[in-house]
Amino acid sequence: MELTESDVKTLLAKLPQLKSEIQKVIVGQDAILDELLVAFLAGGHCLLEGVPGLAKTLMVRTMSQALHLAFRRIQFTPDLMPTDIIGTEILEEDHATGKRFFKFNKGPLFANIILADEINRTPPKTQSALLEAMQEFEVTYGGQTYPLEKPFFILATQNPIEQAGTYPLPEAQLDRFLLLVKIGYPTEQEEFEVLNRTTGTKKAEVQPVVTAEDIKQAQALVRQVTISEELVRYVSQLIRATRPDTTQHDYVKEWVRWGAGPRAGQALILTAKARALLKGRYAVIMEDIHAMAVPVLRHRILMNFKAEAEGLTSDHATLELLKLVERPKAL
Repeated sequence: MELTESDVKTLLAKLPQLKSEIQKVIVGQDAILDELLVAFLAGGHCLLEGVPGLAKTLMVRTMSQALHLAFRRIQFTPDLMPTDIIGTEILEEDHATGKRFFKFNKGPLFANIILADEINRTPPKTQSALLEAMQEFEVTYGGQTYPLEKPFFILATQNPIEQAGTYPLPEAQLDRFLLLVKIGYPTEQEEFEVLNRTTGTKKAEVQPVVTAEDIKQAQALVRQVTISEELVRYVSQLIRATRPDTTQHDYVKEWVRWGAGPRAGQALILTAKARALLKGRYAVIMEDIHAMAVPVLRHRILMNFKAEAEGLTSDHATLELLKLVERPKAL
């Protein structure tokens, strides 16, 4: 269905409302919330990384409450099996005929928003069960393919400091996350506000303001946001500059082991379009690309051992490339 100008304005007005509802519970974290909403609008998945106690789980749960969508939380543990999240076949009997048959019993993955809590605590066998769902929006069991209901959004969390007994995500699966969002400690004022809000009897009520249909329409609208050929070429040059074998920059040759693949360019353009829409614009500007470059490339650039020894991260490489790669003269 083609949206009228009035429909578009009504739809865009709901996005700030969605953020406001989440902020009834979550103090501060403006940039983090923007990145989550951008990933959601772009139709991708998000990996949240932060130390315990920074409200990662609460943020996702609150977001689900502000949306008219089915929500499931999966606590990933070392003994979790693929069938625990996908589902399994159970033997049933038709009481009329006496015949027995297998029926697929859907697992918690069949929801709109999935919180994959501490995803790096489960073995690769179970981690890989998410791959088809994340990329194809469907799961296969016993030779049958079951489509997942859209919108479908996986928000995974992991703890960056406690690595004993964990299974780091392989690069191929990391690449399927649209953004890697790092959550830091709150400011002094934000921390005071957290303590003030959460230790009394008052509890914020989050109202659902956005429906599944709204999200589908917004995701379709993101694709219609315009981006100039000069900016597309700039994104291409930026992504190619991350690769040691194709870059012209000595910084990358010295410190980077592997660069980003073509999926990074797609992610950067889509998230830039989603950010533009979130800011009320129908065209991408350079600011959108620069704002999304770090969370898009954070998990797609692999630094070498020398860089790790010097404390240099992929964030440093991205910020350096944003200075080095020549911007389009027309802009």
